[in-house]
Amino acid sequence: MTTPNDPARPFIPLQVAVVTVSDTRTMGDDRSGAYLADTLREAGHLEPERVIVRDERDDIRASVRALIERDDVDIVLTTGGTGFARRDVTPEAVEALATRPIPGFGELFRRLSYDEIGTSTIQSRAEAYECGDSFVFVLPGSTGACRLAMTKILLAQLDHRHRPCNFAELLPRINSRT
Repeated sequence: MTTPNDPARPFIPLQVAVVTVSDTRTMGDDRSGAYLADTLREAGHLEPERVIVRDERDDIRASVRALIERDDVDIVLTTGGTGFARRDVTPEAVEALATRPIPGFGELFRRLSYDEIGTSTIQSRAEAYECGDSFVFVLPGSTGACRLAMTKILLAQLDHRHRPCNFAELLPRINSRT
């Protein structure tokens, strides 16, 4: 089911940061981070900032904390570190910064993912959180998973025109700076 955008409402570009969590990726071969940034830019959002951080809980937490504390970052998307390998600690790193969880995101992501990869979706720990004045979405590291999250959930939810509701219109309500 696709809910149409309300043409009477303006598109409001958001400032989104993309954090790739990986011990091996570089800006030159980070396909998932590049996909997220390119897709956001094509949708009309402001030039996404991209960073790569090692699979270290403290490094991930510090990187996300620095972004959510900035006045010019509305949304943070992380990609990578959501599986079950010992070094996959992105959900735990971000959860420590959370004001509140957004449980429906992970549930919906896994439901939609099931249509593509079947029961393997239970190995994804995709999550989302309200962190202070920002929303943080923790995505798997595969480009396919990032594509699913963007096309089936996030592009609509980051668009102020999406009806009946969206995260873009909630940002002023959670922002303590206004």
